[in-house]
Formats: sequence, C-alpha cells, structure tokens
Amino acid sequence: MSISFSASNSPHIRTKENVATVMWLVVLALTPALAFSIYHFKMGAIVPIAVCIVTSVLVEGVILKIRGKDIKQVSDGSAVLTGLLLAFNLPPGSPWWLSVVGSVVAIGVAKQAFGGLGYNIFNPALIGRAFLLSAWPVEMTTWQVDGVTGATPLALFKEQGVSELITFFGSKPEMYKSLIIGNIGGCIGETSALLLTIGGLFLLYKKVITWHTPVAYFVTLALFGWIFAGDGLFQGDPVFYLCAGGVFLGAWFMATDMVTTPLTRKGQFIFGFGCGVITFLIRKFGGFPEGVSYSILLMNALTPVIDRYVTGRKFGDTKTKAAV
Repeated sequence: MSISFSASNSPHIRTKENVATVMWLVVLALTPALAFSIYHFKMGAIVPIAVCIVTSVLVEGVILKIRGKDIKQVSDGSAVLTGLLLAFNLPPGSPWWLSVVGSVVAIGVAKQAFGGLGYNIFNPALIGRAFLLSAWPVEMTTWQVDGVTGATPLALFKEQGVSELITFFGSKPEMYKSLIIGNIGGCIGETSALLLTIGGLFLLYKKVITWHTPVAYFVTLALFGWIFAGDGLFQGDPVFYLCAGGVFLGAWFMATDMVTTPLTRKGQFIFGFGCGVITFLIRKFGGFPEGVSYSILLMNALTPVIDRYVTGRKFGDTKTKAAV
C-alpha cells in the first residue's frame, strides 16, 4: 500500500496567536504601570491617557476609511497601544491638545503614512513624542506631582550632580527605593521600574518578546553609567542610571517592537547595545537629560541594515570542515 503526501505553500508552522492577541497582551502587561501612574499622578495621568487613546483610535479609523480599508482593523489593539505608550511618554498634567497633536502624528504620519501596521519603520509613539519635544520643548519638560512643579531625578543629576541628588532624596537607600517603586517625578508611565519589569517579565513568559534586546540595553547602559557617569572613572551609580528616566519603559516595551526592530536574536542584541550606547551619549553630552526615545528611533533607522548583514542560518545549512 503506497501512501502519498502533498505539501501546500509555506508557512507550515501555524499558531493561534495573531496581531490582536499580541497587542492586547502588551496592553495587559502595561496595566500595573498604568494603575500606578493614575494613583501617583491622578488627573494629571488620566486626562492625557484618555485623550491619547481616544484620539489614536479615531485617527486610525478615519484614515482606514479614507484608504478603503476594513475599519474593523481598529479592534486589533495597535492604535490603543500606540496611544497608551504615547501617553506614558508625556509629562503628567500636560495640556490636552498636546496629546491630540502627538496622537495624530503618531498614527497619521508615523504609522498610516507608511502603509499601516507592519510597514512603519519607526516606533509611532516615539515619533509622536519626538515631534512634540521638538515643537513644544517647554510643555514637554515641565513636570508636576500633586500640582507642584519640580525637576526629575535625571535633570537634578545633570544640573547639580550626585551629592545634590542624594540630598534631595535624603539618603542613597531612600533614593533607590523611590526610583524602583516610582515615587518620583517623570513622564506618566516611566517612573516605576518595578512595575514595568513585572510587565516585561510577563511578556517574556508569554513569549511575546525575547530577552536579548532588554538585557543588552540594561547591561550596556549600566556599564557605561558606572564607568563614565560619576565624578571619576568607575565611580558612577549604575542602579540610578538604569532606574531614573525611561529606560525600563523603552527597553521592555518599545525597543522590543516586532515591526521596527531586528528579526534575529543576534540583531536584537546589537539593537539593545546600540540603544544603550546612544542613550548614554545623549545623557552625557546632549542638551536633554534623557535619551531613550531618540536612541530607539536612531536604532530603528539602522534595523534594515542590521537585518541585511546579520542573518540567521538558512534551514538545512550545515557547517563544513576545511580540508586539511
């Protein structure tokens, strides 16, 4: 008895996961940090988050309609995620119109102008933030907690040094506690390193992301911060350098974006290393105290080059030994 098999066109490996599943899992991973931001900043967080999400969804729906696409694509969660990440990158209490403009740029320019989800070469939320920071730098660098305007830890560090920073918190252990929990000033969703890490570990557990980019980013930035960010060589504080600012938000949730980052594990490691180096250079020598957003965007631009020259082994390839 002969048995015949027929093979259809690839792909042959299938999964129940789809775009919507991944997007809503990322949104779910952000909910601990979301809840804390609302607790910490109150209406200063609720208004920008709501405006960013609603505007992003509306802009996505309108553009899909204009392009003759199925408007049901809005339900895949990508517009909600973009709006949430953009809001997380805004100062608490920022004007409502800032959220509207940023969302229009993120969805209309950075995403839909390139063809929609899967075709954008830059992270849409970070493009929205970069545009707002360039156009309205004062509004984007004014930080409020409970209605009181104050500097972020990174701004204090850049302007006045480590001693003033420790004085501000009272002691180094208290500084670490505040940075890890998130009881500090900063963008809406970036303050709690602990809750963002819980969300990132959840994504690792669900295999939505891999460890290569975040670990490369963390290790590189911590190493450069330890060596070069202190009063002398090897006198920097790597814990502070990692936990202050938007490193955990960027490394876990934006540098791991499947559309705008490299495909291979080696490429993802290079991507994370590049983000760490650029973040350090901007913090050390740039005019702004933070560099996470621009580091990821610059590495987004290099992703095609990384994918071009850092490729995985083709299926079926074997290593051959040279003749002796």
